Amino acid sequence: MKTLNRKNTGIDIEHPIKVVQFGEGNFLRAFVDYVIDKLNEQAGFNAGVAVVQPIASGMVSMLNDQDGLYNLFMRGIKNGKEIQEKRTISCIQKGINPYEDYAQYMALAEEEQLQFVISNTTEAGISFDEKDTLDGTPHNSFPAKLTALLYKRFQHFKGDKNKGLTIIPCELINHNADTLKEIILKYANLWKLEKEFSDWINQSNSFHNTLVDRIVPGYPKDDIENYQKELEFEDKLVVTAEVFLLWVIEGDEKLKQKIPFDKIDENILVVKDMQPYRTRKVRILNGAHTTMVPFSLLYGNETVKETIDNSFTGEFVKEAVFEEINPTLSLGKEELDTFANEVFDRFRNPFIKHQLASIALNSISKFKVRVLPSLIAYQDKNNELPLRLTYAMACLIRFYRGEWEGKLLPVKDDAEITDFFKKVWEQHSYKDISRDVLQKKEFWGEDLTKIPVLKKHIAYALDLIENKGIEEGFSVFSEELRVQ
Repeated sequence: MKTLNRKNTGIDIEHPIKVVQFGEGNFLRAFVDYVIDKLNEQAGFNAGVAVVQPIASGMVSMLNDQDGLYNLFMRGIKNGKEIQEKRTISCIQKGINPYEDYAQYMALAEEEQLQFVISNTTEAGISFDEKDTLDGTPHNSFPAKLTALLYKRFQHFKGDKNKGLTIIPCELINHNADTLKEIILKYANLWKLEKEFSDWINQSNSFHNTLVDRIVPGYPKDDIENYQKELEFEDKLVVTAEVFLLWVIEGDEKLKQKIPFDKIDENILVVKDMQPYRTRKVRILNGAHTTMVPFSLLYGNETVKETIDNSFTGEFVKEAVFEEINPTLSLGKEELDTFANEVFDRFRNPFIKHQLASIALNSISKFKVRVLPSLIAYQDKNNELPLRLTYAMACLIRFYRGEWEGKLLPVKDDAEITDFFKKVWEQHSYKDISRDVLQKKEFWGEDLTKIPVLKKHIAYALDLIENKGIEEGFSVFSEELRVQ
């Protein structure tokens, strides 16, 4: 089988370098490059991507061996139907390893048509390293690399205000662009660069906070032979992803004019404030995950899909989302319900085996951020506790006992937390267990025993879980609370 490259495939369209992309990993190739490829094809975007390898070890050489080409397989459930799509991505024009050819990297600053910088260097990538210098070849941190590139562009074009760039980071931290800009200005100060450069950063470049969401399993090493059978050329950079895609970008009409997102059928939102969408994702998608993990593991399920497909556990999670989480959020009901239905389609994806044990890590801190705000907001709004979220919290506490029906549970957390629960469960009173856990401010950020009747209901739920099991326990719990 011939190697995948432009000569063998006949894909000879060249696009000018308009995008510098920091990162060549699976996510960017299955997310951003996929979007750019569709923009080129369907909206005449005519944007070529230069990929910069952000760390010393990477895949740029493999990418260059294939002339920037690779195949993306998207598989999943959409509107209840199974979807399978394949696309050869061709927007990447070249890959650059600044650790081997720093001059080639810096030459990107002189690209006439360059307009955008996009990155995904992991959550730890947007960081400040005071050891980095302007002359670093290359620098340790991604923001230092970018600062040096921007300064070179500022110098080359003599501070031309029209040569500033649109910077769209995709790292999974809140306020990612604001943080990146702050660090760039910090380097400008550390390196004692002229004030005009900082003014140019502030006035001629735009920074856009983002929220990205797509599950990307990546290279299907266990099933690559079957994927390769669907291809005409040998591809060492096959990447797989779910069909769902969400990209929320803080921006204005200027950004919409720069990038014609409206010309392609993808879930890309340019909004003034992305925080409601971030809250939506954290409370619904992540909140549903965190709600289901202890509850479903205690029931006997092993995967997210098993949880959703089971009549009892699936209905429990669905009602928790639609009846107890969504009503506490600020966005419109139709928008929230549409998003939630998409989430459940993703949970049912037969091509992704998502183990509950793999998302059990640090469940206490996850519950605090993802579920507890919904529980409290529901209580404040309705003057009563949400039935399922309260029961799920009791399941969480029972989960941290570490064993269930003679089997060890996949509890993964800091020793300080697991040691606390070990001591708590040495007590015989569920009232005492409930009190000690709920009043632990280090876990929740506040004393939860102050929430009316929560301590009582958690203790009652723990008793039912232990003596009647998850399903019958919930049946009795729900009847009792409804009577009250």
